[in-house]
Amino acid sequence: MSNALKRLLAQKVVLLDGSTGTMLQKYGMPAGTAPEVFCLENPGIIQRLQQEYIHAGSDILLTPTFGANRNKLKNYHLQEKTKQINTCLAEMTLNLARQHHCLVAGDIGPTGLFFQPFGEMAFEEGVGLFKEQISALSSAGVDLFIIETQIDIQEARAALLAAKEASSAPVLVSMTFDESGRTLTGTDPLTCLNILQALGADGFGLNCSTGPDKMLPVLEQLRTKAKVPLFVKPNAGLPVMENGDTVFPMSAEEFASYTALFWKLGVAMIGGCCGTTPLHMAQVAKALKGKKRKAAPDAPSRVMLSSARKSVALYARGEGPMRVIGERINPTGKPALQAELRSGKLEAVKNLAREQKEKGADILDVNVGLQGIDEKQVMMKAVSELAVFSDLPLCIDSSRPETIEAALRIYPGRALVNSLSGEEKKLAALLPVIRKYGAAFIILPLDDEGIPETFAKRKAVLRRIHAACRKAGVAWEDGLVDGLVMTVSSNPTHARLTLETVRYAAQTLGGHAVLGLSNISFGLPGREYINGAFLAMAAGEGLSAVIANPGADLLMQIKAAVDVLTGGDPNSRNYLRSMQGGGKAKAQNAAAAAGPIQERIQECILQGRKEGIESLLHDALEQHLPALEIINAIMMPAIQKAGDLYNRREYFLPQLLASAETMEKGVGMLTPHISRKERPSKGRGVIATVKGDIHDIGKKIVALLLRNHGYEIIDLGKSVDEETIIGKALEYKADFIGLSALMTTTMTEMQKVVALAKKRRIPVKIILGGAVVTQKYADEIGADGYAVDAGKSVELLNTLFASAQQDARAKEA
Repeated sequence: MSNALKRLLAQKVVLLDGSTGTMLQKYGMPAGTAPEVFCLENPGIIQRLQQEYIHAGSDILLTPTFGANRNKLKNYHLQEKTKQINTCLAEMTLNLARQHHCLVAGDIGPTGLFFQPFGEMAFEEGVGLFKEQISALSSAGVDLFIIETQIDIQEARAALLAAKEASSAPVLVSMTFDESGRTLTGTDPLTCLNILQALGADGFGLNCSTGPDKMLPVLEQLRTKAKVPLFVKPNAGLPVMENGDTVFPMSAEEFASYTALFWKLGVAMIGGCCGTTPLHMAQVAKALKGKKRKAAPDAPSRVMLSSARKSVALYARGEGPMRVIGERINPTGKPALQAELRSGKLEAVKNLAREQKEKGADILDVNVGLQGIDEKQVMMKAVSELAVFSDLPLCIDSSRPETIEAALRIYPGRALVNSLSGEEKKLAALLPVIRKYGAAFIILPLDDEGIPETFAKRKAVLRRIHAACRKAGVAWEDGLVDGLVMTVSSNPTHARLTLETVRYAAQTLGGHAVLGLSNISFGLPGREYINGAFLAMAAGEGLSAVIANPGADLLMQIKAAVDVLTGGDPNSRNYLRSMQGGGKAKAQNAAAAAGPIQERIQECILQGRKEGIESLLHDALEQHLPALEIINAIMMPAIQKAGDLYNRREYFLPQLLASAETMEKGVGMLTPHISRKERPSKGRGVIATVKGDIHDIGKKIVALLLRNHGYEIIDLGKSVDEETIIGKALEYKADFIGLSALMTTTMTEMQKVVALAKKRRIPVKIILGGAVVTQKYADEIGADGYAVDAGKSVELLNTLFASAQQDARAKEA
């Protein structure tokens, strides 16, 4: 973090500025205009606004470059002027700010694309896209960067990496969450914080989508986990329509009334998003007068791992359950898995991931080391697919540092590295990688001389690794010391040596210990008894995690009992659950794997296994099941269930998309087997993002889901005017029109479409969607319905058309 920002944060709670977009609209910016271009063409207006924020008390001004990345500028045919636009707008802001001793933050908004593995944008291409914008702002001399309004943790990671690689300035990152308390791709706030602060963010924030009231419970959750300053930029409430205009109803006084609550929760910086004005910021400045940032309460230092949808903490003895790192995704001794990896398929990897989670794994170890394959490429593919398929955090297991780095770079979470040792080459290669990507890591107490045979030598190796970590800037607290289990069949003292190592790591070093358990019993009969007994002994010494096969029932039952006896399972909840459900789940899993073809097809769709659907459908056709029956009676219920799970927030967007894409692939395979007369349509619709709005991620998802459910969809694209939308609806004889808007400045265009349809008396249903749209707004402008998300759009249309059919039958009667 820069000295200037550090000094500012030490002196006071820092005031950011407020909204730019909605204020520019008030000052005459036409709908559909690129704000960046408007600012360049009207420098007096943006400087007037920035001057007002300075007078209100803002300590940091944001450059008006929120949408000045190549992909957004491409919508205005300005992509080749990306550097020039960012440089000019930054210099304009800097010139004013320096006169008033304000800092300037380069403002980085989203690209409007989903990044792999959740979307089509290649990760490195996305990093490069951000680097282009960030490099221009950095060269202009901005003091820091604020990456904001992020809805996808992977895009936020790409932007943060780009900033860290292109500049030495501090980087703050802000996410936006929907009503479910998650991002659009399903990441909760704590997981976002854990991933981004580990990756090097200098501050973490919440902005947009909601007013200040909804941010308070989230901050309560984050304050004990944040190692970096927290900041907020709420909207001035939720938008409403007044006299045909979009209005944010929260007054400056009401907005500022939340300042004291933010301060009590330890917020370090406060600003405003949509609908806030210089008056809002002036009232906040008044409420902040004389206040310094409150220190966060002390909390236990724990290693926390994250997938894109879930975080898993590792506990000291008695603080929580021992964690199980599933060891089964490893080709050693598995010919079927070896064959799949060589063929480039990952069905077996996904099955092992699913089975291990069902049997109690908390983390998945992923090892694809195999002769004859490109390990780095296979690991990257496995990590990408598991990031969507499973919500368990991953442990990247490889002896090759280049493989580990490639996996960490693209993994949309915070992973565990297996492993770092005292070998000089390993230390030199892996410590910079671990630091850059903020990974947790397993520490092997061995060095270039091999595995130490005495406890004293193991301690000496650990001390050298500790010193190397400190020198490299890697937090020792993020490491798990491996007890280095050796078989007792060759030397009975190996068990005692491992237990001494675990005790030293957990009690003397005050950290975490982990064991790769199964080595202890190698070469002996009844291995499960040796393994279980040793696990209990190690738990007594403070073991935090075990690398094991969660399918070993005896071991998992002992682990559950250990958690009860060490205080890691209050009220024995997990123990009772494991005793009641383990055998039943195992039987159900076995039945499902060998069940009828209909059930296997449905499971394939629900799990989003695109690689497996074609072979299952081929088997179904071989069994003489009609193609249309397969779609209607087997596949449709599965995709409808996926939608239900999404509506209940048991699935999130990546899982819903994976299921939809699997369905789409299956329908594509079956279509040639269905005659044209047999292909019924539920209805035909045209969908579009309205004029002036260049966002179409949500619209594309809606189109995919509606096609899966039997609707014919004509996607008109983005920034489409009302005449074109109505004209195409007539041309294609559409039964409905779907309209999308993400910006408050463009949602009023929806009203024009509705009005034109009524004026021309077109018998068509019109439904609305988009982040800024509400049911109230849909009612006010006379639309037929509103869908809060993609899943609800299917439900809405099904209801509308069922109602229309009932009305038609009633008239006939």
